[in-house]
Amino acid sequence: PTGASPGSGALNPFDRRLKRKQKNWAALQAEPAKCDYLREEVRRRTGLAGSPRVLTFPLALDVGSGRGYIAQHLTKETVEKLVQVDIAENALKNARESEIPTVRVVADEEFLPFKEDTFDLVVSSLSLHWVNDLPKAFREIHQVLKPDGVFIGAMFGGDTLYELRCSLQLAELEREGGFSPHVSPFTAVADLGHLLSRAGFNTLTVDTDEIQVNYPGLFEVMEDLQGKYILGMGESNCSWNRKPLLHRETMLAAAAIYREMYGNSDGSVPATFQIYYMIGWKYHESQAKPAERGSATVSFGDLAKIEGLLKKGKK
Repeated sequence: PTGASPGSGALNPFDRRLKRKQKNWAALQAEPAKCDYLREEVRRRTGLAGSPRVLTFPLALDVGSGRGYIAQHLTKETVEKLVQVDIAENALKNARESEIPTVRVVADEEFLPFKEDTFDLVVSSLSLHWVNDLPKAFREIHQVLKPDGVFIGAMFGGDTLYELRCSLQLAELEREGGFSPHVSPFTAVADLGHLLSRAGFNTLTVDTDEIQVNYPGLFEVMEDLQGKYILGMGESNCSWNRKPLLHRETMLAAAAIYREMYGNSDGSVPATFQIYYMIGWKYHESQAKPAERGSATVSFGDLAKIEGLLKKGKK
């Protein structure tokens, strides 16, 4: 596109400079407490404050920390010291206070300015879906982790805002004869485990969940995503190939389609956010190793007999 910087295009779908501006603007909006409900819900479902394998993390890193959503739910018993990293300086300046000693660093998630084997824990919540090179970001996280360190993350998944996408596309096809992306692309869950494994993580756990938020209509959904009122997330589209303007007639048609196809009985419309949750460990020789190939005493063919074997055991 015209005015794209070097490196923009198919391999770099996002304008990171624009994303930084969007996040900086969102961080300065009034009443930030109203902006955090989705991030708070994701944080709650992630269960970031603990692990059965490691009780205390001496040094933790929060990648894409924003205003410090995760830090509010960590304790000094869980994390002794925390480093928060975000691309937006305004988010760090307006970060919430925490009982944990905290250092804040302005840096890009794709280029972490830390030495190898530094952190015991790395967390990231709703930030990595905006990086241009997700495999590189995972490699960077793996590199800065200590052996037996753990990465716990959450990011938006491929089905996020499917109602909005479909409504805008149908309206543009009808009114303008074609459509452009108005919601940024997201990673497919089938790729996530593979990317984490290639980055060097083991003992992987990847899960998916959905959070549905109801709005009065399409216009409120889009206002929310732009960070005007509630989310304050700076989640506006920053794809290089985004279309800068939607015609009024197209927007009205999209709003009608949204309500017709997805509307609730009370007149509201749902917006679905798909969340991927991931946990990966950096290898250490003390970790449990998988059994050797061929050492199993039960084959997959025996699984059909499991009920009978259990009944015999009970007798």
